[in-house]
Amino acid sequence: MTLRKPSAPRDTEARIGSVPAGEALPEWDLRDLYAGPEDPRLLGDLDAAETAARAFEGGHAGRLASLSGDALDAALREYERVEEVLGRVMSYAQLLFSGDAQDAGNGRFYQTMQERVTSIGSHLLFFTLELNRLDDTLLEARIASSPALARWRPWLRDLRVFRPHQLSDEVEKLLHEKEVTGRSAWNRLFDETIAHMRVPVSRGGAPEEMTVSAALNLLSDRDRSVREAAATGISKAFGENVRLFSLITNTLAKDKEIIDGWRNYPRPGTSRNRANMVEDEVVDALVSAVVESFPRLSHRYYAMKAKWLGLERMKHWDRNAPLPGDMDRTIPWKDAREQVLTAYNAFSPELASLGRDFFDKPWIDAALRPGKASGAFAHPTVPSAHPYLLVNYHGKSRDVMTLAHELGHGVHQRLAAKQGYLMSGTPLTLAETASVFGEMLTFRAMLDAETDPKRRRLMLASKVEDMLNTVVRQIAFYRFETLLHDERRKGELSSERIAEIWMGVQRESLGPAFDFTPDYGVYWSYIPHFIHTPFYVYAYAFGDCLVNALYGVYQDGEVKDFATKYLDLLRAGGTLRHQELLAPFGLNASDPKFWKRGLDVIAGFIDELEASPGQADG
Repeated sequence: MTLRKPSAPRDTEARIGSVPAGEALPEWDLRDLYAGPEDPRLLGDLDAAETAARAFEGGHAGRLASLSGDALDAALREYERVEEVLGRVMSYAQLLFSGDAQDAGNGRFYQTMQERVTSIGSHLLFFTLELNRLDDTLLEARIASSPALARWRPWLRDLRVFRPHQLSDEVEKLLHEKEVTGRSAWNRLFDETIAHMRVPVSRGGAPEEMTVSAALNLLSDRDRSVREAAATGISKAFGENVRLFSLITNTLAKDKEIIDGWRNYPRPGTSRNRANMVEDEVVDALVSAVVESFPRLSHRYYAMKAKWLGLERMKHWDRNAPLPGDMDRTIPWKDAREQVLTAYNAFSPELASLGRDFFDKPWIDAALRPGKASGAFAHPTVPSAHPYLLVNYHGKSRDVMTLAHELGHGVHQRLAAKQGYLMSGTPLTLAETASVFGEMLTFRAMLDAETDPKRRRLMLASKVEDMLNTVVRQIAFYRFETLLHDERRKGELSSERIAEIWMGVQRESLGPAFDFTPDYGVYWSYIPHFIHTPFYVYAYAFGDCLVNALYGVYQDGEVKDFATKYLDLLRAGGTLRHQELLAPFGLNASDPKFWKRGLDVIAGFIDELEASPGQADG
């Protein structure tokens, strides 16, 4: 069963501020999917999908090898049609739950839909398993005989990547049906726990009970005492729940080890890399390049920042502190919209037109409210509908960057939709391309429009911090996951041991400018990526370095009709691999120099900051 999922929520520690006074922020309207949990159309879709899935299984199970090429194409089209119905239902359930995870009804509805969709999907599971058992010669003969079937070649190619790791039909069906009481149930427990948690923050008076998202936002407050109070409260709240989060993490890591062992994956990250259609060696090259660059990137920048803040050494709550003189203005929503769309339009009017629909129609949820998912994501839903964006807009420049990022996901998903439900999804290594490129377009436009040299330096420093959060921090997350999963194979890890691993990678990645207090040892437990999408996080660094290289090609004018080729890259969805997509731009991710080129962009920004006088005084 193929269910398209939202982009993973981004790390939200750097999001600060409050809603501009008197401004109403948009909330999405999910009626383009369904009118509500009791919508007769939703219930009818489920019943029809179940009938179709049973008929599909009855008519095709055990017979694929005997089908002609055209008949196999017809079967694929019917399979995709039913999958898209199930995808629409689960998209609606996921979005409803993300909008308010505190609502017990939303949680029950989400679980009920997962169970029903999983049950229906059990009747479709045979199809991909049986396709993978077809002999290569037979399948190629069918493709050669049918131009209609040939259209599915990219999907069949990607499906057969998992052929060596496929288990018997009975085991695959068991794993499929137990998902709702396994990983999915632990995911829901994590989400609902975070949504219901309250963080005590003392700011001179009685402690204020805040949501996790609101408390994390205060880690970027201008007042150092407020940042420390928020950090103390976060440590207390997560410390009180650390046994539960340790149990969830240990259980899911063991679950992954068991399944990886059955599927003969050589290491914990391999299954994610297979899904991303990228070789283990390419990911290793990226990680090695970033780790080797820690001293010239994060260590160097944070040493400068400590001096700018007048500190001998920083605490963890100083990492995202505003710089001296950085009076980050509150940006109204309408101005954020204009800044992002203007930047997109300068690059490509078509891109801006696709993006404008998200604002003109109720496709964005930017409002701040209890129970809403923290961070930001773009959900592709299904090609017969449209994506939805979730952001938590506090009115700061970094929120504008987040909006530009998620809008990039949204327009990418719309452009790729023509590939159909099964082939429009993009591997995670390329899923961040449009989002990070959209961020870069918006940042460059804002930087070029700023005439005050002091303000430009502050904007540049802010961008460096965002890039360090995207590249250095995410690779540190990846290393934490790798070390944790490797050690979990020897036995369950205590919360104290998990904290030691976390603190080790933080010291390694952020450098000697920081003096980490012991209470920072629980901060691993709020990161949703570790629970929802293990080993996802390197995709952020992959995307950032890829876009740095891609944007360099654009700026240098090395490729004729760059914008046209770029939109073609987005339209390809999941039909092409990274080597094919980057070839028109003269780039190759398998070349070690490729990653250095991307990291050099960040180092160049830091060089520019070092050479800029007056930074410390703002």
